[in-house]
Amino acid sequence: MNTHRIRVGIDVGGTFTDAVAVDATSLDLLGQVKVPTSHHHEDGVAHGIVEALGRLLEQTGHTPEDVTFLAHGTTQATNALLEGDVATVGLIGVGTGPGGALTRRLAAFRKLELTAGKRLPLAYAHVDDPDDSAAVAAALAAVTREGAQVVVASQPFSVDRPEGEDAVATAARARGLPTTAAHEITSLYGLHKRTRTAVVNAAILPRMLATADLVDASITKAGVSAPLMVMRCDGGVMSLDEMRRRPLLTVLSGPAAGVAGALMQERVSEGLFLETGGTSTDISVVRRGKVAVRHATMLGRPSYLSALDVRTVGVGGGSMVRVDGRKVVGVGPRSAHIAGLPYACFAEPEELRDARLTLIRPMADDPADYAVLDAAGGRYAITMTCAANALGRVPDGDFARCDPAAAEAALAPLAAVLGTDVASAATRLLDAGTDQVRTVAEEMMRDYRLDKDTALLVGGGGGAATVTPHLAAVTGLPGRIARHNEVISPIGVALALIREQVERIVPGAGQEQILAVRAEAEAAVIAQGAAAEGVEVEVTVDPQTHTVRAVATGATELRTQDRAHRAGEADRLRAAAESLHADPAAVRVLAGTPAHTVYGTEVHRRFRADRHPVRVVDADGVVRLHAPDARVAETTVGQAPETLARLVKEATSYGDGGVRAPALRLLLGSRIADLSGVLDPGPLLALARSELRARAADEPVVAVVEVRA
Repeated sequence: MNTHRIRVGIDVGGTFTDAVAVDATSLDLLGQVKVPTSHHHEDGVAHGIVEALGRLLEQTGHTPEDVTFLAHGTTQATNALLEGDVATVGLIGVGTGPGGALTRRLAAFRKLELTAGKRLPLAYAHVDDPDDSAAVAAALAAVTREGAQVVVASQPFSVDRPEGEDAVATAARARGLPTTAAHEITSLYGLHKRTRTAVVNAAILPRMLATADLVDASITKAGVSAPLMVMRCDGGVMSLDEMRRRPLLTVLSGPAAGVAGALMQERVSEGLFLETGGTSTDISVVRRGKVAVRHATMLGRPSYLSALDVRTVGVGGGSMVRVDGRKVVGVGPRSAHIAGLPYACFAEPEELRDARLTLIRPMADDPADYAVLDAAGGRYAITMTCAANALGRVPDGDFARCDPAAAEAALAPLAAVLGTDVASAATRLLDAGTDQVRTVAEEMMRDYRLDKDTALLVGGGGGAATVTPHLAAVTGLPGRIARHNEVISPIGVALALIREQVERIVPGAGQEQILAVRAEAEAAVIAQGAAAEGVEVEVTVDPQTHTVRAVATGATELRTQDRAHRAGEADRLRAAAESLHADPAAVRVLAGTPAHTVYGTEVHRRFRADRHPVRVVDADGVVRLHAPDARVAETTVGQAPETLARLVKEATSYGDGGVRAPALRLLLGSRIADLSGVLDPGPLLALARSELRARAADEPVVAVVEVRA
């Protein structure tokens, strides 16, 4: 079932702005356009966004009124930091005595290096008493004289006592200065790290505010009434108002858009997403249906910015082969794009006539071992894309597809030098390129303890076919190229959920404190436009750092799915059996809700207890949860509190490390409530009760319980 309502995702890249329209109900791709990014227009990137939107609506036959969701991702904040194009920050330190001594040391942030030879522009002033309005005014005047365009207020322990920072911030805003109070950016302890994060946020604030205003005005002028959302660096989106407060959240959001597309469109629940462009491959992790996020490093220092854990390898579709004698010794990091050379496989056969292999230095400081073809049509690069096409790894219709005969002709001179055939030469080239990717991919799988029985490699980006299929072949892991891989990033923007993360350090956190953090995160996404009845909140309590973290996600509207695409019972059983590596005859249905079916089998082991692996499969036939050894129980909302109390008591372990409640997940309605981040039985059961509230007493509930080692 298709409707006339659409979701629009726009990805503003350094060179091009890509836009897609997705049907709001079926989530099918309806149209895609590409326009040059308008960096130098008087309206900046806003002009390109509106141009892309206009072309998209014309292509799909929709009107601005049909747009029910509009979001854009941008590299502007990332580029500003990479290029050193930031505002001068006026940092006001607050405090006396030992606390004042700590804040005075923050003046050293002016030594932070943005780019080679360019330091963070920062002016520092100090205020002993933030209630002394004259002293605050003098400090603001001092940093303004030094060129400050934006102000940061910082005081020790402002997480618990924000009044001092608030007083300075209020005075700064009264002078018309964009202002950030350190406690508004993060509520975690650590004066230096908290302030450094706030300073970087402030450095990009004026530029991002100007862009936000232009984009907002342009979209409104275009007739779109749907609220504008912006891509975050953790895989979600936020409201424009939230972006105005914390533009730092858009840093590193480029790779996040791609993995959001893999999550929502490809329904990946466990594995790696590899987004391959012309020069590099970004690798990110999906574990148990969620993106892997960690505190990012910025300007060479740790920060409190929670961003996608993405690791970049300098190998892409345009990476050039390197040769020494009769051996392939490497691929990249130099690409055909940087060398200014066309791909040999995209040349016409006549252009490759009389081709001979030559070794060059693409750039002055490169080694002289990069292989190119000098032919009748000029000089051409031998790339990963050439090799993938020669081996038939690039499917029909793919962005990187070329004439197989041209690919073979492009590889023939290399094969002759290596003393082998074209297929072997192409294999050696791809082996050398994917070896670098494989090293990082296997490291990430170990770091996140991905289940190799269920891990999947998904390739995105225009160069997906040059890396992912070969990596799957050499590792033995299942792999596939995402649908519409060349526009997976704007698709991810169009499908992303509103997201908010709240972190608090609460020593000995009890039920009330944990539930309060959960409620704060839930309220934050609802305030940004998420439908209240569809919000999901995952809570994690770290007993070592005393950090309580709540991540809330929600859609701007409750999504209904096209039942025509639903998988049948046999298909769901087949998916579960494949994931369990078991004969379908040995797999049985353990429980179910209207949205999910729980399958399990039994693994007998000599001298050890049997295992009971479990798979939860959704109505589309996608494995959404896998547990290596779990207990499954069916109940109802009305009976759940008593049932869960018994299950948790029976599965709680006790040892030298303290009490460890089981990892608990609840199948409720259309979702899976993940409560596995809480180790204390009391708060765990309190969170479970909060998930059950406002639901009908006879609604079915399925509990999946894993005992922790």
